[in-house]
Amino acid sequence: MAFLGIDFSCAIGSLRLGNLPDKDCLLPLISKLLGYCIVAASTTVKVPQILKILKHRSVRGLSVIGFELEVVGYTIALAYCFHNGLPFSAFGELAFLLIQAIILVAVIYYFSQPMPTLTWIRPLLYCAVAPTVLAGQIDPVLFEALYASQHAIFLVARIPQIWKNFSNKSTGELSFLTCFMNFAGSIVRVFTSIQEKAPTSVVLGSAIGVMTNGTILSQILLYRKSEARKERKEK
Repeated sequence: MAFLGIDFSCAIGSLRLGNLPDKDCLLPLISKLLGYCIVAASTTVKVPQILKILKHRSVRGLSVIGFELEVVGYTIALAYCFHNGLPFSAFGELAFLLIQAIILVAVIYYFSQPMPTLTWIRPLLYCAVAPTVLAGQIDPVLFEALYASQHAIFLVARIPQIWKNFSNKSTGELSFLTCFMNFAGSIVRVFTSIQEKAPTSVVLGSAIGVMTNGTILSQILLYRKSEARKERKEK
């Protein structure tokens, strides 16, 4: 019995006999289910951040370059996973994250006006190169090198935001809900990537996501508590 690539037969067979499914049966099943849960959750993960910017009409405290690099990283990761034949449950969220990340950057651009002319070179360059990467029309060796670099891209994408939070002692318009979902999704993706026997580089990317997203989430909690204390003292 299979549905969406998930084989329930071993689990159902064990339960019919009054036994709990063994580890070799249960872990892959949990991995598949969690993978699809991540894909489903990813359809709205950046929506809270977009809505917060629209509500306050402000991008205070947000690192533009960080969000731009996210778009680049998602593009490379999606293309690599798709063209290497990984199951959709192992990377499907990347498609939804990429779409939302592009919308988010567009919103940030809109509320960052006026923007220097030089800034517009980056989106134009992305639009010129991204279709080729997503189509997989590049040398396989270059593709591997490009995918290896996307871990550094995601790391570098988070560093400006982490530093900006630290310097301002505030997280500005960062959405707690979006950061929490990013952090939780990274943790789950480490588990599912291992279970799906994804390449080590894929697991490494998820582990980096746990570290960087966890740092930003802890900053949100820390600085919001500090801001709340200041407000109480002022009153």
